[in-house]
Amino acid sequence: MLKKHLYKYTVYSFTFSGFLIFVSCVPQSKYSAPKFEIPDNYRTQDSLKVSNDSTNIADIDWKSFFEDTQLLSLIEKGLEYNFDIQTALKNIEIADQKIKQTKLEWLPSLGMDIGNVSYQYRSENYYGTPSSNYYKHKGSDAPDKMYVNSAQYITGLSLSWELDIWGKIKSKNIEALAQYLQTHEAKKAIQTELIAKIAEGYYNLLLLDAQMEVAETNYELTKNTLRIVELQRDAGQITSLAIQQTKNQMLVAKALIPSLKQQIAVQENAISLLTGQFPQDIERQAKLATVEYEETLSVGVPLYMVNYRPDVKAAELELKAKNAAVGVAQTNRYPELTIDLSGGVNSMLGKNWFDIPGSLFGSVIGKLAAPIFNNRKLKTDFEVAKLERNKAEINLQKTVYTAITEVTDALNNLSTIDEQIEIAEEQVSTSRLGVKQSNLLFNSGYATYIEVINAQKNMLDNELNLNKLKQNKLLSRVQLYKSLGGGWK
Repeated sequence: MLKKHLYKYTVYSFTFSGFLIFVSCVPQSKYSAPKFEIPDNYRTQDSLKVSNDSTNIADIDWKSFFEDTQLLSLIEKGLEYNFDIQTALKNIEIADQKIKQTKLEWLPSLGMDIGNVSYQYRSENYYGTPSSNYYKHKGSDAPDKMYVNSAQYITGLSLSWELDIWGKIKSKNIEALAQYLQTHEAKKAIQTELIAKIAEGYYNLLLLDAQMEVAETNYELTKNTLRIVELQRDAGQITSLAIQQTKNQMLVAKALIPSLKQQIAVQENAISLLTGQFPQDIERQAKLATVEYEETLSVGVPLYMVNYRPDVKAAELELKAKNAAVGVAQTNRYPELTIDLSGGVNSMLGKNWFDIPGSLFGSVIGKLAAPIFNNRKLKTDFEVAKLERNKAEINLQKTVYTAITEVTDALNNLSTIDEQIEIAEEQVSTSRLGVKQSNLLFNSGYATYIEVINAQKNMLDNELNLNKLKQNKLLSRVQLYKSLGGGWK
């Protein structure tokens, strides 16, 4: 007897040891961060002024980066009421519920039949007789049609537990966690995009206000010129052609005014929507010409920036999730070990339902099930999961390269904008002097009305261009801040 037990335990030991060795030999899908070649410096990194105490833009939050109080108020309202932000928050809540559920995958499933009553009815042509002497206990014979073939009264508990011998549940947890963190990074990306859009819209309003001032000033100037030309025409000094050409220049400036009013209304409505409000006036006291920022900021190195951008983080989390999905698809191809327990009371007659211990039942089932042939479905799922992981890795590399390109573009814009503004300011100064001198010469009879009109046209174009360049500087600054991660850490 002792030898028999020793033999049995030896067989069990070798079987269990072989099982553990087999498990340890199963390849696992472990995540390793991909390595990309990233330059040490941006192509135009010296384009920003950098002092010894400069601060990296990626370390500054939006409240410190933007200094206009009215712009800050709009951003705060947008972060609270914007519809995309609210949707992102709901996505986070959904992902949070899923990860809570995934964390409990380790535990067994428990179910209960509180009161399961089952009757099966048959007729005389059915091949069979009433089971369990049901009618004998009732003291009657079974009828010919629709008799009770069997009856069951069951109340019991059932437990099913899948043992995570291959790490499938662990892979599911990793996948769910990565997807949950993705929703947070998506919310950060949406917030960064929202802040940039509100700032761009606000600066566009300042541009439109400045252009309106230029158009109105030029309109009044050409009106005065037209009155002088009309007086000279009445005196017989010039022809009606001069009036027509001067009036045409006046109408060019006048036509800008209603167009700019329309653009201002559309831009105010767009900002209202971004802040989750109905269309309304947007309060602003700042002037485009007075908005200045003293830059003592640095942009850091590309690798430093990559660690902060929400879209880069989200892309890497997507890769982690896809890698974990490979692990899930991989383990689906291996045997599944489950333990099922059930117990309770079961009776044919309702009066004996809770007759204990007579109606007690119980069962224990251990099952090791392995897929053998499933029309290649499991292998296909595994191969597709690996390809999806490869796609996620390509997308991560694309996101990193795109991020560095966006920063480089923003730096290129900032590197030349000051020089462009300086030239434009000189053009405006020269054109204003030209208008002044042409008017004096025209009034003295030493210049023609054509020279006056051309001087006014040049001044209008140059002033509009200068305002646009000043706005471009503000927009380039916003784009640089956005491309560097929007202050997230």
